[in-house]
Amino acid sequence: MLAKLMMALMPKKQMLKMFTIAFKSKRSIQSIVDDVEEVCAEYRFALLHHYNYHEVVANKGFPIDRKVYIYEICQAKVASMMLTSNPHFAPFMPCRIAVYEEGDTTIISTQNMQMMIDLIQSQEQLHSEAIRLFTALQNMMKKLKG
Repeated sequence: MLAKLMMALMPKKQMLKMFTIAFKSKRSIQSIVDDVEEVCAEYRFALLHHYNYHEVVANKGFPIDRKVYIYEICQAKVASMMLTSNPHFAPFMPCRIAVYEEGDTTIISTQNMQMMIDLIQSQEQLHSEAIRLFTALQNMMKKLKG
């Protein structure tokens, strides 16, 4: 019911902005992609997987006219803490970063975790670690932005 109400009252672009965080960069997509692994390590994120998504969909017969890269990253300590006490958060894990072209701009985006973090306020240690992780993720994205 809440979802229907939100859809009726909020423009879709506004809703997307509420659920995602995006940084625009004038750096080339290739220069950002080249830096992801090093910057992940600097901010203590393990790079679990990455996808050249434009190639994945093209290989399935659905080419797109932009490059899209998706990275799955993790901080195992926070993941362990979260899954120990909140296994229903598993579908939101691991953290993902998308890097894609939009005209002459490169976008670096992720989901806005703030609402999820707010749900665990009563778990002080986990809440603190989740805030630290989310802050590190945003700082990492800002560094990639340049």
